[in-house]
Amino acid sequence: MLIPQIETERLRLRGFAETDLDAYAEMCGDREVMRYIGGQPLSRAEAWRNMAMIVGHWFLLGYGLWAVEERSSGEMIGRIGCWQPEGWPGLEVGWTLRRAYWGRGYATEAAKASIDYGFKNLEPSQIISLIDPKNLASQRVAERLGAKIIKTTPLFDREVLVYAINRENWQL
Repeated sequence: MLIPQIETERLRLRGFAETDLDAYAEMCGDREVMRYIGGQPLSRAEAWRNMAMIVGHWFLLGYGLWAVEERSSGEMIGRIGCWQPEGWPGLEVGWTLRRAYWGRGYATEAAKASIDYGFKNLEPSQIISLIDPKNLASQRVAERLGAKIIKTTPLFDREVLVYAINRENWQL
């Protein structure tokens, strides 16, 4: 399967490559990055399996999370895209960035491109983002995108906020 590539002003969203493992393992092993998405850092081997699962999502469903690359440096800075594994409450656009790239607007930029992709290609009536109630930075990203809290839902062993944006409210 050919994973589509999207370019924004500063970023390239592309399929994962084996050469992304060092940066991906660093991100997944960072306790601060992982505190709101599972709570525990991953070992390098766990990060590799997680990256392989992301690639597998593309092959099973035809969409998924992209590796996000900073165009100016070529650095893999995180993962962002459309996601709906088995049991998920809806089509989600999710984002995770390496800590060195926080606060630059990259999550908003790549999430916007992902929402555009989702509405144009997957045709859902709404796209959600599942966010830990303590993750104020991700809540601000969701709000900048125009998403609103519609409910809470259990996810694994905790409650998360469900932010949603409807197709009618999104400018394609």
